[in-house]
Amino acid sequence: MARILLVEDEVFLSSLLKNRFQKEGFEVVLAQTGDEALTALSGGQKPDLILLDLILPGKSGFEVLETIKSDPRVTKVPVMIISNLGQDSDIQKGKELGAVDYLIKTRVSIDFLVERAKEFLKQSPVQQ
Repeated sequence: MARILLVEDEVFLSSLLKNRFQKEGFEVVLAQTGDEALTALSGGQKPDLILLDLILPGKSGFEVLETIKSDPRVTKVPVMIISNLGQDSDIQKGKELGAVDYLIKTRVSIDFLVERAKEFLKQSPVQQ
């Protein structure tokens, strides 16, 4: 079973996404802040995919992404950004920092997000 780390501070959306991914057979670990995400990543089992919001309490998603990509234990875990920040500069920064995809929440459905996640999980199994 693939494990997803969902980093989203909006409770309603994180609950919707968690339930949907679980229905699709994924294990979902939730983090509501950047610090919670980094704590989850430093624990025992690493995720197969990270869904990362950018606007978070405390550390921003960009800061979390920089930390992930500089940590050899989790640097290969694909990170999909899901954010309301839709400026070209934000998208470019996310991709430069190593995100495999950048989805703008208001422009994609949950179905689309689930399908994109499945595609990335098929393409890039994380080296355990």
